[in-house]
Amino acid sequence: MSARLNDIKDHLTGGAHPASSTDTTPDDVVIVAANRTAIAKGFKGSLKDVNTDYILLQFLLQLVASFPSEIRDHLDLIGEVACGNVLNTGAGATEHRAACLAAGIPYTTPFVAVNRQCSSGLTAVNDIANKIKVGQIDIGLALGVESMTQNYKNINSLGTISDELKTDKRANKCLIPMGFTNENIAQKWSIDRAKQDKFASESYNKAERASKTGLFKEEILPIPLPSGKMFDTDEGPRPNVTSDSLGQLRPAFIKDKGTTTAGNASQVSDGAAGVLLARRSIAEKLNLPIMGRYVAFQVVGVPPEVMGVGPAFAIPRVLKDAHLNVSEIDIFEINEAFAAQALFCIEKLGINPSKVNPRGGAIALGHPLGCTGARQIATILHELQPNQIGVVSMCIGTGMGAAAVFIKE
Repeated sequence: MSARLNDIKDHLTGGAHPASSTDTTPDDVVIVAANRTAIAKGFKGSLKDVNTDYILLQFLLQLVASFPSEIRDHLDLIGEVACGNVLNTGAGATEHRAACLAAGIPYTTPFVAVNRQCSSGLTAVNDIANKIKVGQIDIGLALGVESMTQNYKNINSLGTISDELKTDKRANKCLIPMGFTNENIAQKWSIDRAKQDKFASESYNKAERASKTGLFKEEILPIPLPSGKMFDTDEGPRPNVTSDSLGQLRPAFIKDKGTTTAGNASQVSDGAAGVLLARRSIAEKLNLPIMGRYVAFQVVGVPPEVMGVGPAFAIPRVLKDAHLNVSEIDIFEINEAFAAQALFCIEKLGINPSKVNPRGGAIALGHPLGCTGARQIATILHELQPNQIGVVSMCIGTGMGAAAVFIKE
């Protein structure tokens, strides 16, 4: 492991660092804080009556309050905020900037809205990390937020797409509903319903155990609801889920012969997450706690009609950049958009299933689209032990995959 940590530093710094694997470089991008809200069920959960402006503001108030005083009392040190969002008009550029100002972040701190569909939260982290790497900023805040309850109506807003795109043999594949792309994977690679339901039931079981034993407590920041009640517990995990119980559900996309159901697909959800990043030299100067370091990020394109295979191609790409191989990764947080696509990626890469989503994934926890990538980082940095390496990855609608590497400190 220590040799590999050296390899990573060699790649990132051109070898300009001391030989010891425990040594670090002043220009490392490090993570100072990573937290999330609890994830609410879509349409009937605790956040069903509020939109992303409320969710993000309440989360930011709690997140800022949790920052070390060196940042909390000097929020102008935050050089930029990037926020992932998928369903809001304009990716929430106006209301989410407003939420930042209401939370006390000064108007002098610029804001950018990020929409790369399901990878938006992770892409926001990469945006901030890159700006730190090239010296534009020293400290930055990456966020992700989604109210699928309030904005799911926008998910298939195809009215403005021209007939030329709808009739183009390549372009029109971007319009295939996600569930059908999963059915394409299940059929093409013979991933049957029983196998998908087994995977899904295991996700529920892991998430239920993690929730019951308090494993999410450190990453979740409770937020107040309009009623005054605090929202602090994930609503997706369900007790006593089995393959047999999931097997009773009807197919959601292809009648009778379909294999994708509400039980083996990610849940429609609401929530927010945030990651505070800094250059190591600045973090050390300010005496900030360092949770881990950002190592590398990659995004790749794949055929839109099987968009769920994205992680199977993004993960090798980012591991190559980091001079790592699959066996050297301690934990993978791979978004469970659907059971079949997640299974394909795990099997294609030869990943030990015990290393994947040890506290459950989006099938059990939910998948608030723009939030998920940041949520996964909050989860994995609380799962990893010091010096362990983790990968966060997801498929992306229209045919892409994203992946990033992190090291716990």
